[in-house]
Amino acid sequence: MVRILMHGCCGRMGHMITELAEKDETVKIVAGVDARGEAYADYPVYHSLEEVQEEADAVIDFSNAGAVDQLLDWCGEKNLPVAVCTTGLSDAQMEKLRKTAEKTAVLKSANMSIGINLLLNILKEAAPKLAAAGFDCEIVEKHHNQKLDAPSGTALALADAVNDSLEEKCDYVYDRSGRREKRPKNEIGISSVRAGSIVGDHDVIFAGQDEVITFSHMAYSRAIFGKGAIAAAKYLAGKEAGLYDMQDVLA
Repeated sequence: MVRILMHGCCGRMGHMITELAEKDETVKIVAGVDARGEAYADYPVYHSLEEVQEEADAVIDFSNAGAVDQLLDWCGEKNLPVAVCTTGLSDAQMEKLRKTAEKTAVLKSANMSIGINLLLNILKEAAPKLAAAGFDCEIVEKHHNQKLDAPSGTALALADAVNDSLEEKCDYVYDRSGRREKRPKNEIGISSVRAGSIVGDHDVIFAGQDEVITFSHMAYSRAIFGKGAIAAAKYLAGKEAGLYDMQDVLA
């Protein structure tokens, strides 16, 4: 059984992962950490990492960007594998994450959904062929009105999957309101919608002459991200130091 420490246990995803773990006989959340300290499940909840007494095989992090630096330091010191699911990390934090991966196993993915990660593979195969046929690529992402960052990390990951597969790289464009010109060939437009309670919708549109192909992923529940996070924790348990992503989990 894989023992998990839930970092950010009092948030919506913390609650979701706790519910999922209770139904999974191969994992057990042994403790949680959250500044709010809400004890709502059958495990102790601590206000800080330093208070944790329990032994764990991996950490799942669904907290906030401000808490990630301390978590990485703590996991690096303890050689404890960690799946960092928090989004909106700065360039400096991403560099810190890579440095921590020299000490322990670290998994970082823009999206923990299995479906999104399979879509990334599909795009890498399809994009070069469509680009060669003259198709333009645009991405539209939609999320709830409480999401702080735009565009989403998932939208950027989808754009990277397309762009990295192309011989001639594209520029990313987030707003065209300030210019008056025809669309340049080598760009990928990324548009963000923030409204209501949308969990997460992503459309990757390839538009050619007289035809359009759209790859769509719609998240109907946050459970898909929780299931992916638990799969990541299982994968990380016992792994050597290194930087991993959901593609490794799916391999």
